[in-house]
Amino acid sequence: MNEESAAYLRKAEKALRAAEILLREQDAESAAGRAYYAMLHTAQALLRSKGLRYRKHSGAHAAFGEHFAKTSVVDPKYHRWMLAGFNNRLTSAYEIDSTLDVETVSVMLAQAHEFLVAARDYLSRSPESAG
Repeated sequence: MNEESAAYLRKAEKALRAAEILLREQDAESAAGRAYYAMLHTAQALLRSKGLRYRKHSGAHAAFGEHFAKTSVVDPKYHRWMLAGFNNRLTSAYEIDSTLDVETVSVMLAQAHEFLVAARDYLSRSPESAG
């Protein structure tokens, strides 16, 4: 695995730990944001393994869909989960009457964790991500 991919996986792990702490404190809205960022950083790790770089969320979302989900390099559900997480993050950050609850965000956390494990597995066995 290349160093950029490894660095993004570390960022994803850190975001996931923060989300878990926030959720334990019953702060579902903040936890949703951190869970989404765990997924985004995981996707960025995969994209970096192919030498692809994106600064905007929309670019990373589209490229991950094109290079990993549509081609079934990884399960397409991770792309769907990341996009749903993005919408939850927007709702939690900008809506005054957010309806995100602990149960919904617990599911997001489980999804982010599963995505991270799958990405780590892919990167550990992918020859193109070496270096």
